Amino acid sequence: MKLNSLAVALLAFSGLQFGAGSAALAQELTGTLKKVKELKTITLGHRESSVPFSFLDDKQQPVGYSMDLCDKVVSALKAELKIPDLKVIMQPVTSANRINLLGNGTIDLECGSTTNTMERQRQVAFGITTFVANVKTLVKKNGGIKSLADLNGKPIATTSGSTAVQLIKAHEKGAKIDFKEIYGKDHAESFLLVEADRAVAFVMDDVLLAGLVANSRTPEAYRLLDDVLRAEPYSLMLRKDDPQFKALVDKTLLDVMKSGEIKKIYARWFESSIPPRGINLRFPMSQELKEILKSPNDKGI
Repeated sequence: MKLNSLAVALLAFSGLQFGAGSAALAQELTGTLKKVKELKTITLGHRESSVPFSFLDDKQQPVGYSMDLCDKVVSALKAELKIPDLKVIMQPVTSANRINLLGNGTIDLECGSTTNTMERQRQVAFGITTFVANVKTLVKKNGGIKSLADLNGKPIATTSGSTAVQLIKAHEKGAKIDFKEIYGKDHAESFLLVEADRAVAFVMDDVLLAGLVANSRTPEAYRLLDDVLRAEPYSLMLRKDDPQFKALVDKTLLDVMKSGEIKKIYARWFESSIPPRGINLRFPMSQELKEILKSPNDKGI
């Protein structure tokens, strides 16, 4: 979705005159806002091991950077729809089922680590970009893998529903590499395939790999190859053709960015001790994300 469509969505949002006491407000609502208003319930899709975006803490409760941003959306819904007791249902999702669960109405908003791609935009919509990740390759330091070329003929872990590993083929250094994919149901399981030496590498977004390594039993045993396979914009994911809800999501995120609160939320999850083990990822904000915060957009790749 391009920037001009973001402007159109925000214009549609302002046209609803939320908070102005319009008697016709209920009749004007459509899509997710109408559903939430009628049911007084919203269902958030969350991940269980996408540290530090959306994962389970030591009390098995979903927490993280994306969860905090979704909480801001929930607060906006409560205020705009005048439902202070709005019920929030948490529904775990995976890379493989997140789009289907959004499309069939099981969840209303996905709070995870999903990349905004042009291909996915055929099925779903995205809010403005909240993070930019670089896709890299995780290996064991003692595994003999020094470059992409060393992956030839080797098993590589990939998470079901993710296309990250295919980026190896798109890279000039990996075009001629032949490898076998071994699937994990989620990122944690994919990482375990490398930990158990069933796979020699795991291709995924650098920050997710950093979270998995930091929480592993032997963080010092792993390294990332230097090659960047692709830069990926993360966004909250919502249903397609739902301009009113998208406008509310985008306005909420824009407010968080404009106020500077986004920097505090970022520091909480990327530069501070986080559950369940009190690990600090020490992952400072990239220049790419700083630029996004200056000029927010919802462009996909």
